[in-house]
Amino acid sequence: NKMLLFADTTVNINPSAEQLATIAIHASKVAQHFGMEPRIAMLSFSNFSGKKENPKKMQEATRIVQERHPELLIDGEMQADTAVNADIMNRLFSFSHLKKGANILIFPNLDAGNIAYKLLQQLGGGEVIGPFLMGINRPANVLQRTCTVDDIVNTIVLTAVETQLYDDQIYNKH
Repeated sequence: NKMLLFADTTVNINPSAEQLATIAIHASKVAQHFGMEPRIAMLSFSNFSGKKENPKKMQEATRIVQERHPELLIDGEMQADTAVNADIMNRLFSFSHLKKGANILIFPNLDAGNIAYKLLQQLGGGEVIGPFLMGINRPANVLQRTCTVDDIVNTIVLTAVETQLYDDQIYNKH
C-alpha cells in the first residue's frame, strides 16, 4: 500500500518553472494534511542531467522550491522509475535527497500528468482519488466524465475534509 500524489493532472497545460514550484509546494501541503512526509520528485525524461527545455524547467522549479522551502525533500529532474523506486535512486543516484523514494510526482506538463493519472486509474489496480484542485480560494473539485459512484463519494468526502481544513485556517487567523 503506497499513497502517491500526482500533479498537475487537470489544469495547467504547460506550466512555467515558477508555476511548477508553486504546484509542488501546494502538493506538499496536501501530503501533510494526509499525514504524509512530503518527498517530491520533479519528473522528466532524464535523470539529473537534461540539457533540453523541459528538464531545465524541472531543474529550475526544484531550485525555486529549495530556496522558498529548504525544509522540503525535493529533487529532480528525474525519470518516474527513479522517483518511485528507492533501490534505483540509492544505487544510481546516491546524492539524491529522496532516499525513500518520492510520494509526490510533479509532471512537466498536463499531457504527461493526465496520461499517467489515467493509465494508473485504468491499469494500476489501485484506488485513484481525484483529481482535486489546489491553490484556489475555496475548496472545489472536479469529476471526470468516466467517474464511478465510488469516485463521486470519495470526491465529496475529500471536499468536505478540505472545507474543514479551510475553515480551520480561516478561523484560526483571527
